[in-house]
Parts: sequence; C-alpha cells; structure tokens
Amino acid sequence: MVGFHPGTPGLFRLGLAERRDGLLFVPELARTQRVPLLVMLHGAGGSAENAWTAVRADAEERRVAVLLPDSRAWTWQFAPGDFGSDRRFLDAALGLTFGRVPVDATRIALAGFSAGGFVALSLGPSNGDLFRWVMAFSPTGIVVTGREGHPRFFVAHGTQDEIARIDRTSRAIVPALRAAGDSVVYREYPAPHTMPAPALHEAFSLLVDE
Repeated sequence: MVGFHPGTPGLFRLGLAERRDGLLFVPELARTQRVPLLVMLHGAGGSAENAWTAVRADAEERRVAVLLPDSRAWTWQFAPGDFGSDRRFLDAALGLTFGRVPVDATRIALAGFSAGGFVALSLGPSNGDLFRWVMAFSPTGIVVTGREGHPRFFVAHGTQDEIARIDRTSRAIVPALRAAGDSVVYREYPAPHTMPAPALHEAFSLLVDE
C-alpha cells in the first residue's frame, strides 16, 4: 500500500502476497471518524474482486470498511480447529487493516459466501470477542471448534440453491445454533446459489444500525 496513510479513502490491494492477495476498501467517512468493518470471504474458486463486486454498492452507501482477503489456494483450507495458512493470512490482513483504518471495535463482522460462509460460521464463534456479527450467505456447512464471546449470527440462503442445498445446510445449521443459545437472524429467498441483494442490504443494516 505505497502512499497509503491511515484513514485515506479508496480501494487498495493489501500488498501482502504477490499472486493471491486481497483488497481493502476504506470509506470517505474514515477521514473523520471510526467506521464499521466487514471482513468478507469469497466462495470456492472466487476472489476478492468477485466479493467486492457483490458488496460494493452497500459498502459505499453505508460507509463501511471492507476487508476482502484471497484464500491461499483455490478454496479455503480447513481441518478441525485449524485453518492453516488462510488463518495466518487473515490475521496479517486484519493487523494491516487495524493499522490503516479507524475501525469501530463494536461493529466488526466476519462474513462469507458459500465455502467462505462455512469458514465464517466455523471460525467466527471462537473469535466472538472480536466479531460482533458472524454472517453467512448460502453456507456449505459449519464446524464449531471453540467459543469465545457471544457473536450474533445472520444466515441467508436461497431455496433454489442446487450447490449448497438448503435442507442439508442452513435449515440444519440455524436450529443447531439456536439450540446452543445463539441469537440468529435467518432469511430464505427464492434464489439459487448467490447473495441476493435484499440479504446484503439487511446484513449491512444490522452491522451499521444496531
């Protein structure tokens, strides 16, 4: 991030890796005050650029900083309790973000689409002292390996999803979270494997307006 100074608005490459890196969006509001932060994880085979295309309009309108890391490989790494180099890269990206953006520590969300939703749901509960919200759009699953704090959850899924079938994923995930005592906002949409605009609008509103 050559020439980048704390609070400087714009869309920047992270500069943490040569090939698969990531993006950081800083809203104009960051020049004068602390802003909410959304950490957005793309789906399998996706990229930070794909994720940014999906969330750009809401991020700009609601003046939310967005961190969009790339997975180290084609999709996110996972073994029970270990996200490998993806976790280490995310930690580095968060460290860079906190050094560059005046983040409102009470309004930070970890979100993801598809496989990224799986990672968000699985990693978020063990980092609930950092993430106020954990958000998943058409998640492919969940494996919770630890608990820290009490994050709230937002889950949205399309009833016409042929990739992450809703009966096998969100309709099982949400009751399990609620049975564990978690607060969950759950939405279903007549949509395929995607992030419907109304779901994105609500997610940003929950983060900004709570």
